[in-house]
Amino acid sequence: MRLVLLSLALLVTAAPLSAQESERPADWKVRFDRSASDSDLYFVDMPPGWHITTGPACILYNPANIVSGPFRVDAKIFLFPGDRREGYGIFIGGANLEDENQSYLYFLIRKDGRYLVKHREGNDTHEFFPWTENSYIVPHTGGDDPVENVLSIEASETEILFLINGNKVMSFDRARVNADGIVGLRVNHGLNLHVAEFNVGALDR
Repeated sequence: MRLVLLSLALLVTAAPLSAQESERPADWKVRFDRSASDSDLYFVDMPPGWHITTGPACILYNPANIVSGPFRVDAKIFLFPGDRREGYGIFIGGANLEDENQSYLYFLIRKDGRYLVKHREGNDTHEFFPWTENSYIVPHTGGDDPVENVLSIEASETEILFLINGNKVMSFDRARVNADGIVGLRVNHGLNLHVAEFNVGALDR
């Protein structure tokens, strides 16, 4: 693990030097919460995965990542040092993401070891579960190294489960929300992340 973290740290240290030569990942789209310029976001391919440094909060997604029925979404995310206590994670149920009536359900964690589940409908949001401390989250308590967490959402025919590092933290009836649709990433403002993996697939059980 130490070797992986060190390799990522070296990649990120070098990243700003080549920012002008980098390109956004092919086929991915970005939507900011508020009006913003593309120059406010650094989002590039950086194997393994992608590196993201945000200005304003946004969602990032490939419109081809559409799911329905039983499915699972996983993201392995490294959070780098920073002053912001802002959330980052994944979303499901994305619909009308380029329109005023956008809709999606998002699952975030933040550096102080708390998580949140929230739904957006247009410009309005409401909480399914408020910011709550959880021991399964690896917090960022300082130092120069990034910390790794894996966020997962499993949607069966009847239930939606939310997992952190393979451990269930909450669930609710799937009938409460439309889980079908586009899946992607959500990153709030002022964060520096590396998304090493983003996996979408059918749920076997």
